Amino acid sequence: MRHLKLLIAWCMLLNLVIGSDLASAEPAQIVHINLGHSILSLNGPWRFHVGDDQRWASPDFDDSIWETVDLTPAPGAHDGDVGLPGYVAGWSLRGHAQYIGYAWYRMKVTVDSDGLAPLALAGPTLVDSTYELYVDGKRLGGSGVFSDATPTVFGVRPSVFPLPSSSSAGTQTYVIAFRVWMDPIDAAQDSGGIHVAPNIGDVNDIDLLHQAQWLQTFKGYVVDAIEPFAFFLLALLVFALIACRTDDDFRWLATALLLLALLRVNQVLFYWTDFLSLRGYDVATAVILKPLNLAAWTLAWRHWFRVNKYPRLHYAIGALTLAYMLFALMGRPWFATEADHGLKSVANTAVEAARLAFAALYLWIIGIGVFRSPKPSSYLAALGAVLVGVGIFATEVSALGVPGIWFPYGTGVSRGQYAYAVFIPLLFLLIAMRWVGYARRK
Repeated sequence: MRHLKLLIAWCMLLNLVIGSDLASAEPAQIVHINLGHSILSLNGPWRFHVGDDQRWASPDFDDSIWETVDLTPAPGAHDGDVGLPGYVAGWSLRGHAQYIGYAWYRMKVTVDSDGLAPLALAGPTLVDSTYELYVDGKRLGGSGVFSDATPTVFGVRPSVFPLPSSSSAGTQTYVIAFRVWMDPIDAAQDSGGIHVAPNIGDVNDIDLLHQAQWLQTFKGYVVDAIEPFAFFLLALLVFALIACRTDDDFRWLATALLLLALLRVNQVLFYWTDFLSLRGYDVATAVILKPLNLAAWTLAWRHWFRVNKYPRLHYAIGALTLAYMLFALMGRPWFATEADHGLKSVANTAVEAARLAFAALYLWIIGIGVFRSPKPSSYLAALGAVLVGVGIFATEVSALGVPGIWFPYGTGVSRGQYAYAVFIPLLFLLIAMRWVGYARRK
């Protein structure tokens, strides 16, 4: 037995030696992996200058005395709206507070290329407020219309710009210049200029990035497209109630649902299409639809809760709505000149007062309705009114310290979107309950 164990040990040692020789005689194949960036984010440093001069697009222009701007984002940074990644603060926090107008970004880029794969540039996905792109002095496109002294601003969406390429392999050099216009509507604490850096790379990878950027933009506003459709369907149900010739007046509820659908879909039209310009969106939202929504929903809940003791309340609500619309127009940043700053301040204060008056009236109607009819359907209707109020009184709710937006899975979802998501099935239930009640009485 002892000799057997010794023999086994020698066999194992011999096997290790032979295996080692075979391994050294036939070395494993070495795979060379070259990991690199097919897409590079152009974070900077950029040369930056406020003002406007078309000579700044020229590749021969000397921008050495311009200030430098770094667009490198903090880890995990994103915008406060839909969750676009790579967000950085604008020029308002970079030494140019309260500046509104034109500014330029310039960068000289050299790219080592084999000359076979075409290159492209993915434009910035978030800019205050619009831009033109120049490469080697030639305009490649942009997101707005710059034919007038004041550009027409449309929503900045993901864009791809093919870059000129040489026919031979080697180093290609580009002088990239962005001409940026910031509209007074976008003035805020961290506004101004490019917030998400552009990217450069081969055209196929840039196209994949472009698809990912569009997916993020789609996810950010898809709820604003779905909820208006639900409001429209609810309005059709309300019209069906009206057709039943009931004693209740549901015309204002149907009107309020349609106006709220228009208010919500406005965002989709601006950020997904060129149907609305920034100023068109601003007029439609701030001057027309917001005051009309406050008036329509106040009247809708007044009739729902049957608060009919004050017949002249309609006239008071109408006068308040007209005053709101007039002062909202006077307070828009583009309406008056800089010399009328005092007028704008008075107008904005009047708008705040009108909104507070609507909020007080809105809550009073809810309270009277529940007090006069303390039953489960009244409490459900009061909950529905509060949920709508969370959306249409967003400014006032934010003043109470309630966060305005959350980012589940990296996509921004507003407080109003959550509230409307609960309100839609609740109102359907309330309409069904009224319908059943009418059927029983008949």
